[in-house]
Amino acid sequence: MTLERHMIRLDRKPQLFSFRVAGLIIRNDHVLVQAGVNDRYWALPGGRAEIGETSEETIVREMQEELDRTVRIERLLWVVESFFGFDGYSAHELGFYYLLTLQDAFPFHPENIVHRVVDGPSEVVFRWVPAKADAFLAHDVRPAFLGDALTRLPETVEHLIINEGQPRS
Repeated sequence: MTLERHMIRLDRKPQLFSFRVAGLIIRNDHVLVQAGVNDRYWALPGGRAEIGETSEETIVREMQEELDRTVRIERLLWVVESFFGFDGYSAHELGFYYLLTLQDAFPFHPENIVHRVVDGPSEVVFRWVPAKADAFLAHDVRPAFLGDALTRLPETVEHLIINEGQPRS
């Protein structure tokens, strides 16, 4: 018997809560990011945790589903409570951010889309962005703390509370 899968997301418009797990993958001083084809911002690859799975299981599953690649978890970097405006919502996200290593070959190009996948009803694209605060700002990589945080990856897990307020235009 296979159990039905349920993502951890509570939608009570205008409020939204989700539990997201993301991976920091670095290559040639660039970071892999993803965006929905209709989005104006980028994020680290990952997705929502499902009921009954650990955050580590979530990131391994998400990378397999989205990148068709196996990853090695190096360590947990940040546990982040984020508050932000999104699509008419006052959103609250609990995020786990892992440092990952890709176990398999993956395309690299510093300027082009390197991978596409259909994820549910939407298409998601992936690209490499320079691992610099100004590049993260220019490409609107969210959450915004990542640009500065890349300059000093924590040796131990850091707990952050981020309030980004209303969405940027």
